[in-house]
Amino acid sequence: MTGLSSTNNGGGMIHRLGNTFIQALFPHHCMACGKFFLPGNKKRYGAVSFEDEMAPFLCSDCSGGFQAVASPICNKCGFMFVSREGDDHLCGQCIKRPMKFNVARAWGVYDRTLMDAVHNLKYNGKIQLAKPLGKMLLDTFMKYWQPEDVDMIVPVPLHKKRFRMRGFNQAYLLIKAWQKISRMPDIGHNALIREINTAPQIGLGKEERRKNIKNAFAVKNPEMIKGKRIVLVDDVYTTGATVDACARVLVGGGAVSVDVLTLARTM
Repeated sequence: MTGLSSTNNGGGMIHRLGNTFIQALFPHHCMACGKFFLPGNKKRYGAVSFEDEMAPFLCSDCSGGFQAVASPICNKCGFMFVSREGDDHLCGQCIKRPMKFNVARAWGVYDRTLMDAVHNLKYNGKIQLAKPLGKMLLDTFMKYWQPEDVDMIVPVPLHKKRFRMRGFNQAYLLIKAWQKISRMPDIGHNALIREINTAPQIGLGKEERRKNIKNAFAVKNPEMIKGKRIVLVDDVYTTGATVDACARVLVGGGAVSVDVLTLARTM
């Protein structure tokens, strides 16, 4: 037993030295700040953390800028209140003009590091980020929903012209791997279609976003969603105009309920 243990320890040491040598020769390039860095070891075994999942892509300085969405938040839209005291409650916007979906929840605040990660995936074609970001999104899903209480997960679709330009739908990429997990709800990636190639929402105010996205979506096959409890997935929740428009179409098409799950949430 002693000889076997020594052999295993020696092999492990050689493996670690080999990894250190390779990393020294080929350091990682931080996708946020651009500097070279050596990724550290995973710190939270068994738990999902932004720092650990993004270790191959971001330096420790940049990954440390991540902020998780945490209570107190709006019971409905998931808006994180500036004050860090008190219980969850409805925000003024949801009291004034409720959205069609039931609840919306997100993994992190759309700022600094998480914004850089989403932009690299979405606009720079860094699809290797879909796996770690999708793992964080899955962790959020399991936190707020029981899989048996959801019938279908539907990604917000892109218009066919936008899809051809980008080459992928980032919302679908984030959840694609979930299909391999047993007892997870079906992914209805063709449940919704985007009929109008709307102008980008970036830079538009709340009302402008609502007008811009109006009538943009349609249900492709009503029988596919009829009577279903749906979780709608997108990368970022900004004003809620896009997911609200999708929710209205899904409920109008026969869905029993629509909840919203996003990777990031603006504050």
